[in-house]
Amino acid sequence: MTELVPRARPGQLAARTRSAADDWPPEALDFAAELAEHYPAGDPYPGLVGAWIARQKTKNTRLTYVRQYRVWDTYARTTGTHPLDARFPLAEAFSRHLETAPTMAPVKGGFRGEKAPTGPPRSDAARANLLSACSSFYKYAVRARGDGADPFDLVARPELDQDGSATQGSTEEESARLLAAAYEDGPRSYALLLSVYSIALRLDSALGAQVEDLGHDKGHRILNVRLKGGRRKPKVVPPSTGHAIDVYLNGRTTGPLFQTRNGRPLDSTYVWRLVRRLAAKAGIANAATFHPHVLKHDAVTHALDAPDAKLHHVQDFADHKDPRTTRRYDRRRGRLDNSPGYRIAARIADRLPAEADEED
Repeated sequence: MTELVPRARPGQLAARTRSAADDWPPEALDFAAELAEHYPAGDPYPGLVGAWIARQKTKNTRLTYVRQYRVWDTYARTTGTHPLDARFPLAEAFSRHLETAPTMAPVKGGFRGEKAPTGPPRSDAARANLLSACSSFYKYAVRARGDGADPFDLVARPELDQDGSATQGSTEEESARLLAAAYEDGPRSYALLLSVYSIALRLDSALGAQVEDLGHDKGHRILNVRLKGGRRKPKVVPPSTGHAIDVYLNGRTTGPLFQTRNGRPLDSTYVWRLVRRLAAKAGIANAATFHPHVLKHDAVTHALDAPDAKLHHVQDFADHKDPRTTRRYDRRRGRLDNSPGYRIAARIADRLPAEADEED
């Protein structure tokens, strides 16, 4: 006979059978366990960090925050400071440290995945993102604990160029060569790269999509995409892209849109290697530094290059909340022949008084 769990008496809580961490995603559980190895048993800090990671809406964001916050946690421990006791001077010193600290880079001739701190220092944008991640944790910790302060609150962030993009883009001809190389590589490669380009997808959105997210709306083929931050949005699937997806799916109606032979979602690391291999095959000059986001960058740039392009349409296509973000991709920005002054002067010219003849 199966033993029943005793019922609690009135006013008495039942024995705990679950932990809040039981509902955490793997990224949060793994990072909390990793931190627990460096702190005394019962220290609330690893659990607090795990809870902060768990509340992030997408797997990609959780993995990014884990990678970024690990840098700060390691730095704080090397100074003998418990992160929950950190104050502004240490956070500011950490910010200066990032300006020269090498990044992790693959070890030539090493085992698979082996890395060492031999890469160049982080860019201004990377440092700004890392500092923002640290600040995000402390803001969460202050709310969760009801005390303390964010030591990163007053740390100056690197000043970023809001009018330009550091991503090295490709010409339409180069994009066409890359997609041709993907076509030769196989139906999955072609469908994936064409989708990222023609639907302007972030890689995590493409890899997180399910076949069931495909559909139709008012005569348009759509993909119901999960965007950065977790919100969903239907995006148009052009006919050629829809055909490439159908050829790749070959009748499959469920599961990850882009999957391995075992039915698991493609891994982002695999896609990075795939894109660089195909870029090299296509003869693209910067193939060694080419990455999946370049495809979306190029799609937005090429859309803005069209003579009849409208900024608000391209902004919606790119899923940008701020039109200034879209403007960074505009290669026509600043050209003198784009000045609206020519057009408004021409339209109003008939209503202006005739110019007086010049006297001899």
